[in-house]
Amino acid sequence: MSQQLSTTIAVIGVDIGKNSFHVVGLDQRGAIVLRQKWSRGQVEPRFANMPPCLIGMEACVGAHHLSRKLKGLGHDARLMPAKYVRPYSKGQKNDFRDAEAIAEAVQRPTMKFVATKTADQLDLQALHRVRERLVSQRTGIINQIRAFLLERGVAVRQGQRFLRLELPRILAAPPDVLSPRMVRVIEDLAGDWRRLDERIEGLSGEIEAIARQDAGCERLMSVPGIGPIISSAMVAAIGAGDAFAKEDIEAWQSLPACPVRPGGMGCIDQAQELGAPRAQAMARGGQEAAAPQRARHRPRQQAGAHRLERSCAWPELRGEESPGSRPMSSR
Repeated sequence: MSQQLSTTIAVIGVDIGKNSFHVVGLDQRGAIVLRQKWSRGQVEPRFANMPPCLIGMEACVGAHHLSRKLKGLGHDARLMPAKYVRPYSKGQKNDFRDAEAIAEAVQRPTMKFVATKTADQLDLQALHRVRERLVSQRTGIINQIRAFLLERGVAVRQGQRFLRLELPRILAAPPDVLSPRMVRVIEDLAGDWRRLDERIEGLSGEIEAIARQDAGCERLMSVPGIGPIISSAMVAAIGAGDAFAKEDIEAWQSLPACPVRPGGMGCIDQAQELGAPRAQAMARGGQEAAAPQRARHRPRQQAGAHRLERSCAWPELRGEESPGSRPMSSR
């Protein structure tokens, strides 16, 4: 394709891959004037030689990094959830048709875009994901220890604190309760448990230190039920919430502004299916844990309305004033 065509390009859709990028460019009339496959090393130099234009991409791995680079080159780079791009795909699925669908979708005036994450947000999100993986592994080890003990008729009260307290006594049981081989297996698992505790504690401390230094996290922590872990996860996922309207962020947390819609159907918007499920789950858990404490400080008839009003932490996320905030223990 000739270089002169690059001056007529108004909109570009980029289908991101690991090593190759499929690019489709449209002119002002919507006709395809560019249809090429670029290697990763060709992307930045070629966009640097193009006049500024609107560039659409699906929000996926590597998209935030590329979006920051393209914005630095003067382009208007926008990210979209893949779910919202899918309706614009035509015919059999392939990479060029995906790029064409992206170019079509990015022009829609009602399209909901994903805010580009900063490098600091991605670093914080990485800490949370590593911590979540370690917590999941620790839970698996605890469950395995419990299962081995139950096979030998030893039941321990629910909760890792009780298992930790009872484990030394159980391991000292006579051979007719636990065989020497099983004692050795459980001791090895307990050692893995201790090492995971140390790593989780280190990551939690680093996340909390970051949260204490971030103004957005500090504002969120003024909401009952939200502490350093939850606030930092929300900031890492959505920043200051610039891409959300208030009702959208309520749906993102799966906490609707109304209990039900006509016909008995739940009114949670489909936006709850998008974004960061880890941050969503933590935010819901914190709000549900704090709900009984909030209710004790307000008249009974106002407790339910206040719970929904405060569910999304919208004023704190946006840095606005929020009446009635009461400090309370939180995660």
